[in-house]
Amino acid sequence: MAETRTLRDAVAELVHDGDTVALEGFTHLIPFAAAHEIIRQGITDLTLARMTPDVVYDQLIGAGLVKKLVFSWGGNPGVGSLHRFRDAVENGWPRPLELDEHSHAGMANRYVAGASKLPFAVLRGYRGSGLATRTDTVSTVVCPFTGEELAAVAALNPDVTVIHAQRADRDRNVQFWGVLGVQKEAALAARRVLVTVEEVVDELPPTPGAVVLPGWTVDAVVPVPGGAHPSYASGYSVRDNAFYRAWDPVARDREAFRAWLAEHVLSEGTAN
Repeated sequence: MAETRTLRDAVAELVHDGDTVALEGFTHLIPFAAAHEIIRQGITDLTLARMTPDVVYDQLIGAGLVKKLVFSWGGNPGVGSLHRFRDAVENGWPRPLELDEHSHAGMANRYVAGASKLPFAVLRGYRGSGLATRTDTVSTVVCPFTGEELAAVAALNPDVTVIHAQRADRDRNVQFWGVLGVQKEAALAARRVLVTVEEVVDELPPTPGAVVLPGWTVDAVVPVPGGAHPSYASGYSVRDNAFYRAWDPVARDREAFRAWLAEHVLSEGTAN
């Protein structure tokens, strides 16, 4: 059974140095508050997994906590590059960053395999791309029924998956809806699951298109209203487009980034 915790305590208990951590959410429901608590606690040597690493991973990489990134596509949506990510790859600042790059379909299937407790997933993909030559987590298999050669991707089982959701009930069942990515699959693939939510309610009302994670799949639920900002939570908040635009000049300059991190993350404790 999941426990309702403070964010500080949940992160300290569930996220450890050297872990493989997935902070998932697709444009929407991105767990920024949890990422900032990881930065404040200085949890390091992380392997980060994410289908679309955007500003949240730019911040973690720039903070020097990440040794490896498992991903598909990276950028500041609607704006441009992730400059802390680029600086780590191109210049090794603040530390070198190892990359394991995939297609979106490849990453999604890796999570599905992990959630299904299978060693790998099969898909048609990677043909015409050099990605398969750059990773040891892509191979090929021959279909025993048709003889067709297909791509195979190794299962991805994070040590901990962190997601943000709209609601949880008193039994810690979690409900989320709207623009979804692979939050469900990443949670079910993980060894430990931390969920921040907009609110805890007595009962989860039926909601069209909603996904519900039962309480027994979740290790901790933390009420953090606004915990997805500057992304958004459908029904609760809107995307802060101005933040994403303003991030570009901050991230371009090492000293500007350090100053931003000190003012907006490291100087802020959390009572959540």
